[in-house]
Amino acid sequence: MLHFYWAVGGDVGLSISAGPLATERPLWFVVAGLWGVGALCLLGALLAWLLARSRLRGLPALLARWLGWGVSALLLARGIGVEVLLLTNPTHLDTSVSGGQRAWTLALWNPWFITGGLAFGLAALRSRRHTVAEPPPPSRR
Repeated sequence: MLHFYWAVGGDVGLSISAGPLATERPLWFVVAGLWGVGALCLLGALLAWLLARSRLRGLPALLARWLGWGVSALLLARGIGVEVLLLTNPTHLDTSVSGGQRAWTLALWNPWFITGGLAFGLAALRSRRHTVAEPPPPSRR
């Protein structure tokens, strides 16, 4: 994953994505922004796997579904919100966001956030349908 590559010192694409933080690499940025985001991506993959498992029942199924909806909402809000802000430029970000950062975010990052948000929403919806449609497993005596 790209964030782990950057966290261990890789720099391809980081300067255009993170701007001055890429050259300064303060500790908080490496820990939270690189290792932390990488860890969140792994947790997201685990949640996606749990949502795809049709055998989840009861509270685990409910928790996975609610987390899926929450992740969907967060990813969509981030992707669409940043897209709108960068396209409309209501706060005149010209001095703090470079043209390269703007293009990189609009063309690469935001579409993935939006796609991920839609995928988690569909997975949560599918998880509910499978839980409701399938009869409970037979009890063992």
